[in-house]
Amino acid sequence: MLYLFDGYNILHAGSFAGRRELVDLLASFVAVRGARGVVVFDGAGEDVVIGALEVRFASPADPVLERLAAEHRRREEVWVVSSDQAVRGTAGQETRRLSSKEFVRELAAERASGPAADTGPGRSQIEDALDESTRERLERFRRSR
Repeated sequence: MLYLFDGYNILHAGSFAGRRELVDLLASFVAVRGARGVVVFDGAGEDVVIGALEVRFASPADPVLERLAAEHRRREEVWVVSSDQAVRGTAGQETRRLSSKEFVRELAAERASGPAADTGPGRSQIEDALDESTRERLERFRRSR
């Protein structure tokens, strides 16, 4: 399964502290599902890979999302998350499409009802049990994959 995320659409649809928080959340999202993901942001920046999530920059981002959907939709299940109706429409009938607001709403509901719901947003009981040094080493390891 491949998730294609319109980065700034999702960022502006939610109450994220910034791009890094969103990228971390999306990396966790695809990892938990055993899926792959590509988030594309408009503009310039350094392309990186964080686990199963690719972070790309393009100006504009829409054609990249449309091309990726076209390249993969016949071989695997593709989800396109964007508020841009043109992107969702061009992605093709074979894809599953979700607006950024719907995605953020479902993600918030999932996080609120999940096992980490009592430990604060985005935190797990395991994370709370780790000392700061261990947490930093695990974060460097996660970002290097």
